[in-house]
Amino acid sequence: MMPRVLKVAPLPEHRLHVEFDDGVAGTIDLSGELDGEVFQPLRDEAVFRQVTVDEFGAVCWPDGPDLAPDAMHSELAREPPSRSRPRQEKAEPRTASRSRPGR
Repeated sequence: MMPRVLKVAPLPEHRLHVEFDDGVAGTIDLSGELDGEVFQPLRDEAVFRQVTVDEFGAVCWPDGPDLAPDAMHSELAREPPSRSRPRQEKAEPRTASRSRPGR
């Protein structure tokens, strides 16, 4: 069974903090994704802040688009790639930040 979104909270700069029922949680950055007729209204911060979770566990906005939970879960749950570089080097920016239970 696919994990369901339990909570979503709007963050500045068109980001969302999302929590799933299996403990996966993190931040999704939508700032570069709000193109096209359906998503463009979400560029208005007041509209973006109206985000909710529907009865199916999808992130949605009133009279607007919804986001598939499986894509967000996959982005937040994937493990970072292994690196051969030293830890002191700065990591490249990512669109999602992860938090998992016990970490």
